[in-house]
Amino acid sequence: MPERIGRALAIVDVGAVERNCRTLKEHAGEGTELCAVVKANGYGHGAAACAAAAVRGGATRLAVAAAPEAEELRLHFPDIPILVMGALTEQELRTALAARADVAIWREEFRKLCSRVAGELGQTAAVHLKLDSGMGRLGERDPTALVELARACASDDALELAGVWTHFATADEPGDEYLAEQLAAFRPVAEAVREIAPACTVHAANSAATLREPATHFDMVRCGIAIYGLDPFQRDPAEHGLEPALEVRSYVADVKRFEGGASAGYGRTWRASRDTWVGVLPIGYGDGIRRGLSNNGEVLVGGRRYPLVGTVSMDNVTIDLGPDTRVEPGTPAVFIGPQGSDRILAEEVAVRLATINYEITCGISQRVPREFRE
Repeated sequence: MPERIGRALAIVDVGAVERNCRTLKEHAGEGTELCAVVKANGYGHGAAACAAAAVRGGATRLAVAAAPEAEELRLHFPDIPILVMGALTEQELRTALAARADVAIWREEFRKLCSRVAGELGQTAAVHLKLDSGMGRLGERDPTALVELARACASDDALELAGVWTHFATADEPGDEYLAEQLAAFRPVAEAVREIAPACTVHAANSAATLREPATHFDMVRCGIAIYGLDPFQRDPAEHGLEPALEVRSYVADVKRFEGGASAGYGRTWRASRDTWVGVLPIGYGDGIRRGLSNNGEVLVGGRRYPLVGTVSMDNVTIDLGPDTRVEPGTPAVFIGPQGSDRILAEEVAVRLATINYEITCGISQRVPREFRE
């Protein structure tokens, strides 16, 4: 009988993360830094392990969305610059600054708060001014107001004006003209801020912009999805020389004979159209195998694809093995990743669920152990 791997396992190839970062550094070009975005537990892959691999691959900075993420990373990386990109309450700001993280800023009220908290902590707060050039989320929309904020930061001894940045809304849609509009809105603001603080870092490009448009690269690119070998354009990562780092595995816990008409799973949403064999796999939506894959997914077993049948439950799924099967209990199964000569990409799963690859990997729950391999 084949060796069982456990009910569910996420295998992360940190060597692939390192190689992807080297590829992205090549795209970024000479003199442009790579900032590895490792928020949301490294997009579900494991933040600390992937950050370490990214640094080996040439990343010189890390970025997260939340203060506790920065606090956790600082335990592993005492010296590397960390940027918290998200909105912060006063307590979250204290956490971020105590972790010696840079923070995003776009309002005068928050500038004053940063100054006060930094003074209370006896340190200088490094801030990155954010322009909302068209994303419509966080950031100052008025270029004049952002430049005035830059002057206020530069004259405040408790603050270091460390960066100016923006974020693109449609960089992952090749041919869309909105990227150029946002770039045109950002460039003069960045130049004005740089006149005030010549040493500040100008950054705008996410993974898609890094791969698509060199004019967006400036001093630094911020890459998230691509460092994990996922395609920001939702196609095949190999088109950009990227290697998927994540595999999600389980095994066939039981194999049982079904007569035609027999059903599997809640609600009897699937019934066998003929006599067949059904495999039961001990993994479900509690592990991140989305319920939307009910009667709408495939699993690799023995290098062959088998359809997910019946409703995905919290802890189990069922697959139709066909009328003649040699699959035995204990046989490894793959939901994302390669087996034999075939491979299921996160992008393929995303298409089935009408979503994006980001959501697929972020959705792999903490109950699934992560195993890191080179």
